[in-house]
Order: sequence, then C-alpha cells, then structure tokens
Amino acid sequence: MYTVYKILVFIHILSAIVGMGPGFVLSRIVKSAKNMTELRHAYAIKHNFHIFVMIGGTSLLVTGLMMGLINTALFHSGWYWTSLTLFFIALAMGPIVLSPRSKPIKSLIENNKEKEEIPKEYYGLAKILFRLEAVINFIFLVIIALMILKPF
Repeated sequence: MYTVYKILVFIHILSAIVGMGPGFVLSRIVKSAKNMTELRHAYAIKHNFHIFVMIGGTSLLVTGLMMGLINTALFHSGWYWTSLTLFFIALAMGPIVLSPRSKPIKSLIENNKEKEEIPKEYYGLAKILFRLEAVINFIFLVIIALMILKPF
C-alpha cells in the first residue's frame, strides 16, 4: 500500500504543477495585449490553458482524497482540512465569481471585431477580474504552503 501512496503523491505533485502552474500566469498573458487582435489571441490562449487547470485541479482533488483514504491520519490534520476547504472555495469561485465577471469581457471582445483599439470599458472590467484571479492564486499559494509545512 505504501507504493500506491507514493505513486499518488507523485501524481498529486505533477497535478499541482500542471493544474496550478498555468493559473499563476494566465492573467499576465492577457495583461500583455496591446490591441484587440492580441487580446483575442490572449484570451484564446487563456482558454486553452484553462483546460490544463481543470484537469490538474480535478486530479489534485482525486489524488488528495485517495491519499486521505489510504493514510486516514490526514483526516485528523488541521492543515489537510484547511487545504481542502480552501480548495473548494477556490473551485467555487470559478462559476460563482469569475464566470459572471468574464462574460461582459467576452461579449466586449466578440462585439469589437472590426476595431483594433481595446475599448476603455474593458480595462475596468479586466481590473476586477484580475484582482479576483489574484485572490484565487493567493488561496492556492496558501494551500501549497500548508501542504509543504503541515503546520497543524
């Protein structure tokens, strides 16, 4: 059973790299756009990388719970429950918080196909979205720190 646990830890770490890694740079890619063509392309890249985030995130959750089933002492650790709770909060923020903030941006991008200049209203919408994404990234950094340090 120890070998299975080690394999799960390995998959869990790879999942964190694949799932969380791109999440830390997605906003930066979009922020670098200087015109509508670049902005459309940046959001297309962001969408494609988001697939990795979803697959890695799902794998993180599954392997983390499987490790808990094998090593039930994890279910008695505060850092494990805190990490799991924060993960679910971050996960819920996607459809509850990010998606409604993304829809007006997507609409703005779709409705400005002939113009190259980024509309001024985009910047206000994007600023809010980027702040919320930064909150989620901070949550993930806290989760990573909890998993490394296991403070309680």
